[in-house]
Formats: sequence, C-alpha cells, structure tokens
Amino acid sequence: MARSPFSPSFWRSPLRGPWFTSVLGVVLLGGITVLFVTGLVSYAAYNPDLSPVNDKTPDKGVLGFYLFSWPTDPHWLYRLNQGVHVTLGVTLIPVLLAKLWSVVPRLFTLPPARSLAHALERLSLLLLVGGALFEFVTGVLNVQLDYIFPGSFYTLHFYGAWVFIAAFVAHAVLKTPMALRNLRQLREEQDDLIAPSPAEPTVSRRGALWFVGGGSLLLFGTTVGQNFDGPLRRTALLAPHGGAEPGSGPGGFQINKTAAYAGIRDADTGEDAWRLVVVGNGHTVRLTRADLLAMPQHSAALPIACVEGWSTSDQWWRGVRLRDLAALVGHDEDPPDVLVESLQQRGAFRRAALRANQVADPRSLLALAVNGEDLTPDHGYPARVIVPAAPGVLNTKWVARLTFGDL
Repeated sequence: MARSPFSPSFWRSPLRGPWFTSVLGVVLLGGITVLFVTGLVSYAAYNPDLSPVNDKTPDKGVLGFYLFSWPTDPHWLYRLNQGVHVTLGVTLIPVLLAKLWSVVPRLFTLPPARSLAHALERLSLLLLVGGALFEFVTGVLNVQLDYIFPGSFYTLHFYGAWVFIAAFVAHAVLKTPMALRNLRQLREEQDDLIAPSPAEPTVSRRGALWFVGGGSLLLFGTTVGQNFDGPLRRTALLAPHGGAEPGSGPGGFQINKTAAYAGIRDADTGEDAWRLVVVGNGHTVRLTRADLLAMPQHSAALPIACVEGWSTSDQWWRGVRLRDLAALVGHDEDPPDVLVESLQQRGAFRRAALRANQVADPRSLLALAVNGEDLTPDHGYPARVIVPAAPGVLNTKWVARLTFGDL
C-alpha cells in the first residue's frame, strides 16, 4: 500500500469520482454566487464612498464601483440580505469541505505543472482553495465575534472575496461544462479522481451526499434562529445571539455592545452633563434631553440588523426626526449628509456617516424611547440613531454630536 499522498494508489476511497464532485460543485456554484452578491450588497450598505469614517478599504480603487446611495426601502432590506449571507455561508460549510475532500488527490499530482496552461490552472486552484478557506474562516470568526485575525474584518474579508471570486469564476468557466456532462451521464468515465484500487465501500455516493446535506441542514437549523425573536432564537445554538432574550420588558431585545463595554459612564449621560451638539450651515445648537422631548415626537417600527447575521423583529422607536434636527441648523428643505459621533470611548464606528436620503426619510430618528419606554443604557440612552435598512453599526448609540453638511 502506498504511503505517500503523491502516489495515486494512496487515495482509495470509492466515493471519489467526477459525478460526486460535480454534484457538490453545482451546489457551490449557485451558493457561492449568492454569497458574493449579498456580500457586495452588504458592503454597499455602509456607503463606503460617502466618508472615510465608513470606508474600511480606502485603497480599493476600481473595486469601489458603488453607483447608488443605499436605499431606505424596504426597511427590512439589510436584515434580509445579511441573514441570507450569513446563514447560507454557514450552511454551505459541509458542502465546501466535502468538495475539497473529493478533489484533494489532484493537489498531489505529479509533475506539479505539465505545461504553462496546466501551471496556471494549478495556480488558480491554489487561490480558489486558499480563498475559500480564508473567506469561510474569517466569516465564521466574525459571526462568533472572535476577532483573532490581524487587521479589520471588513478589509480582510473584502479583498479576500475579490481574490477568491476571481479564481472561482476562472474555475467555473473551465469546469462547469464538464460538471454538467458528468451529471447527465449514467456511467462514469475513467477519471483521475477514481481510485485505481478502491477500498470496499461502506456507504454509497448518494448516501454520502445525504450525509453532507444533513450536516448542512443541522447548521442551518442551529444558525437561522438568530434572525428572529422569541422561541426561534433559542434554536440558534451556534450563534452568539441565540438563546434567551437579554432580559424582559420593552428593552429586552438583542444588542452587540453594552454600555459598560463601550466605556459609557453614568456621569456622561446624566441630565446635567449630556448635551446633544447639532452643527451645520455655520450654526451650532446644544440641546438637553428635555429640549429634545419638547420637540415634535415621531414613531417608526424598525428592526436592528447586524453584519454578523443576527437581527431583531421591528421595534417601536420614538424620537425626533433627523431632518427636523437638520432644520434647526438651517437645512430646512433638503437635508444633507450627517456625521454622527458617539460618547463611545473605544471600538469601531464611534463615528459614522449617513447619506442625505437616509437623513430625509421620515422614519430616520434620533430615538429617545423604544417600545413605549425610555432607552436603556445598553440600547443607547440618552439618544441613539435609528435608520430604516441601515446596518446596525450605523444606528449609532449614545449620540453626542450631529454634523450636517456634505461629507
């Protein structure tokens, strides 16, 4: 028996073959395409070309082709997009691993390059495998809030996605026609994936596919619940935002960062200390919370949805419209962009920018209350931004300053 993986007889599984690999490949072709599109949409939701504070990839060059302002309708757009992106990504992990297992003998074929074309194909395969593992690993770590990788997740995942998709497209162009032929054939032709001296089978190829599908279904069932409130959230055993809701009452819905984590002190948010500074058009206005409560109050039913894939159902927010605050500093008709600054002492997105269309939407609020009661400290007391369809990190908590103007 061969002991070296470079020998064809080393690989003896009777499951490997072009049909098995093709089935997995076709599933990944559709799934990864959806992942890439929803990933780009998710990044576009940050309006990365609006302001340097939003843009985590300032050197993206031609990759920064976003041609539209992120919309505010439908208000659940980001919730749906990111829920699909994260849940599908986790669900595809067993399929990806099975696909890599099915083709692993090709990584050890000798000679490593038989021609220039073969060398380029091997290089694209290396980028494909490395890129896939990098994107899935960093994505899972981000979902789990384990930021053990160097640098910003947004930057690493963004550039990694473009490297991976370039190799993926090249591989798909080369292999998809062959995969479709393999699926249509009743009998397999001889292929380098078929073991020359296979071991006795313990499961059929269809049985192996059922096993992979069962693994994907299990991951789906233990992840998707983080997109919902109530009992379904408790099924999200593999998600940090699974389990019971954090407390009860009007403020008993999910959060990412607590006030303590963000360094928010009671002394900074008390009635005597906290002031909202509104700047724009050469004017500066300072408002107490009582001043804000004296302004016209409006309500909006909006969810919170975060890049990690978790979200809440619609919560009833009440406060002052952002466009009314813009009017206080001279922007009466067409409110401009706004830079929002938080009391938060550490962490990303202490400052965030919103586009003019987001400011102008009547549902965009500087919220003072949620579900009929004042905000809790963890939900952003004394005031927070809430904007329809915006990622959670752009719904800034513990707001201290709003600067209206072109950014």
